[in-house]
Amino acid sequence: MKVLVINSGSSSIKYQLFEMPEGKVICSGLVERIGMESSILSYKYLRGEEFKEYKTTHGIADHAQGLKEVSDLLTDKEIGVITNPDEIDVVGHRAVHGGEKFAATVLITDHVKEEIRSLFSLAPLHNPANLLGMEVAEQIFKKAKQVAVFDTAFYSTMPEVAYRFAIPNNLYEEHGIRSYGFHGTSHKYVTEQVAKHYHNNHLKIVSIHLGNGCSMSAIANGKCVDTSMGLGPINGLIMGTRSGDLDQSVIFYLVNFLGYTLESVNELLNKKSGLMGLAGVSDMRDLKGLIEKGDKHAILAHQLYSYRIKKYIGYFAAVMNGLDVVLFTAGVGENDPFTRNQVCENMDFFGIELDPEKNNNKERGIREINKENARVKVLVVPTNEEKEIAEQCFTLLT
Repeated sequence: MKVLVINSGSSSIKYQLFEMPEGKVICSGLVERIGMESSILSYKYLRGEEFKEYKTTHGIADHAQGLKEVSDLLTDKEIGVITNPDEIDVVGHRAVHGGEKFAATVLITDHVKEEIRSLFSLAPLHNPANLLGMEVAEQIFKKAKQVAVFDTAFYSTMPEVAYRFAIPNNLYEEHGIRSYGFHGTSHKYVTEQVAKHYHNNHLKIVSIHLGNGCSMSAIANGKCVDTSMGLGPINGLIMGTRSGDLDQSVIFYLVNFLGYTLESVNELLNKKSGLMGLAGVSDMRDLKGLIEKGDKHAILAHQLYSYRIKKYIGYFAAVMNGLDVVLFTAGVGENDPFTRNQVCENMDFFGIELDPEKNNNKERGIREINKENARVKVLVVPTNEEKEIAEQCFTLLT
């Protein structure tokens, strides 16, 4: 069974083609910085026993163009891995927000798409991109079954005390207003990798997913018990363009005294805040470039970014009454030793102590970066949301 996984993010598209059930990767790639003139399209394809790489940089206006270019690569006469789109049996899609309606993986139907559309307001940067990926894929891979895997499903184990808000009960009972959580597919995958690594399913883990979007989850005994994101993916950590946690009074002040409309506040907090609002850039690589030049706004932005993560580590350690593992994953979490160091600095009270040499080591794969005798293990764990999605698709259809 050939399963193509499409992971449409707010400014990127990750994709992998798997041969299941072996889990063999036939090709993989990434479209990043969508909407910019410097968009990057990368593609790794299997030739014999080795992967070859193709990469180009040019403007990619939107997700539709990005997905069309991915399809062209898959079927390219020189570097393609299939001759016809009909060779794809299943297309698995990451879907960010499933509300309370989707707690499991499902076949995509018109009804499912309408439900995803109805949740646009809760995930304005992701659900539209996810749905667009589904609609474009249906046109390109006409014979494939289309499957949706929801990030929010991972959080179905959270206790009510963690997901409820202190607002009138009817707003939850009638409208489902509660905390849902996001990046669940990633958090599920990496925490399961840690459990396998230590042969222990009873660990207390803080999982830190740092990409353009950022979130943290508390996992105890293999089950998620709390998370940093809430009703939508704007809450919690400081992100590329999202504010993260904010005093609600700021919204009222913007509307009542500064003349903002609710629509413009939504735009501000989702697309113009976070690192972008603080330093004028949303990509951590660009931020680090400014920091190296001594830009004071960039320096403060990174300090705020790291400080917020520290606060959530303490919060989750309290919730779980202990801490065994802190893990870093996703683009920034896996590749930025500077950020990992800033987060873990002065955390020895919690038993968190980084080994500088291990932290700066660029080895791939799951690895410890804590000092040898540190009480808490600190790990870098490469995420593979696409593999998790492929496995869930295969399980659903067999």
